[in-house]
Amino acid sequence: MGASKTTLFTEEQNELARLAKAIGHPARVAILQYLSRVKGCVCGDIVEVLPLSQSTVSQHLKELKKAGIIKGEVEGVSVCYCIDYEMWLKAKALLSQFFDISLDDTDCC
Repeated sequence: MGASKTTLFTEEQNELARLAKAIGHPARVAILQYLSRVKGCVCGDIVEVLPLSQSTVSQHLKELKKAGIIKGEVEGVSVCYCIDYEMWLKAKALLSQFFDISLDDTDCC
């Protein structure tokens, strides 16, 4: 979707799409699951638990941070990442609202 086309949709639709894109990779799901268990960590810890290189993990962290799902603070030469609790609750509400859309119980095809 081109950047100019996003203006044709509501802010909520755009935000849901950004969220879905951010969590739309199994490595990012694994990172979020890990961060939810440890309540914060440094990037090196994540690399140790995932079958990915440091640079690949860093790219995934960058995408999650860009979407606002995680935040990171510089601590010396490392960056400590954690889940952004407010955004997590907002994402949970957006996804719940989206999947609560009532569907008719009719056959599609």
